[in-house]
Amino acid sequence: MGGDNETTVAEFLLLGLSEESEQDDVVFGMFLGMYMVTISGNLLIILAISCDPHLHTPMYFFLANLSSVDICFSSVTVPKALVNHMVGSKSISYTECLIQIYFFITFINMDGFLLSVMAYDRYVAICHPLHYTLMMRPRLCVLLVVLSWVITNLHALLHTLLMVGLTFCSHNAVHHFFCDPYPILKLSCSDTFINDLMVFTVGGVIFLTPFSCIVVSYVYIFSNVLKMPSTRGIKKALSTCGSHLTVVSLFYGAILGIYMRPSSSYSLQDTVATVIFTVVTPLVNPFIYSLRNRDMKAALRKMVLRC
Repeated sequence: MGGDNETTVAEFLLLGLSEESEQDDVVFGMFLGMYMVTISGNLLIILAISCDPHLHTPMYFFLANLSSVDICFSSVTVPKALVNHMVGSKSISYTECLIQIYFFITFINMDGFLLSVMAYDRYVAICHPLHYTLMMRPRLCVLLVVLSWVITNLHALLHTLLMVGLTFCSHNAVHHFFCDPYPILKLSCSDTFINDLMVFTVGGVIFLTPFSCIVVSYVYIFSNVLKMPSTRGIKKALSTCGSHLTVVSLFYGAILGIYMRPSSSYSLQDTVATVIFTVVTPLVNPFIYSLRNRDMKAALRKMVLRC
């Protein structure tokens, strides 16, 4: 781009979800309410699992980790949007934007990896019940979570460092409520070929690996369930997967609906769909896992009675 017209961007403008200023207060109220419920709901799940020895199993260990990630995931995007509204600003500094991109990529991928590990846990529980304690040893569970953290952080670091090498010129308005890496890429006046290549190769592998694990796990689960002689056994097996399948459908349904479409068609509807997996999914996860889980409801009841 010509030197006379090129101005290095020091900040970005987050235009948010609403195109009309009179709706900003409504959106603020909704986001504040959802964020508070997300934090309190997921904290209750973590505390209930920590305080009840009966829930010290691989399934609930992974669920506690998922709740922790959901708290972090919401905290990456929502608080900045709330603060901007309160101070009457739409700006986010270049450095803050890069930090937000790093943690956004980390936590969105971590959600996917944990959901895949939970699917594998259900596969072992249903298809190999006699070998469950042997196959899902505590050391393996910790290793799976640690490995997921390492992979997702390295992936986020790669994309963030590639972003640092880009030049952003006069256009700095982002039609979003946070620094989503894909709309930010479109604002760059540099050649983004390497960034796009990494998104579709490394990013594709990071996305498809856990998604494929989930699909394969459930193929084996359903094929095994169909062989069960009793209807009661089938219902019991499926009930253990119902909550997880609901969360997977919400999370991956929204992501596939946005990022599998051509980048040129990114619209306000896509931004709203992004809210599903950044705000709504972390919000509803505690309710899905607690309301449909007898052990979790019992643990929450015990915790409330103690207080």
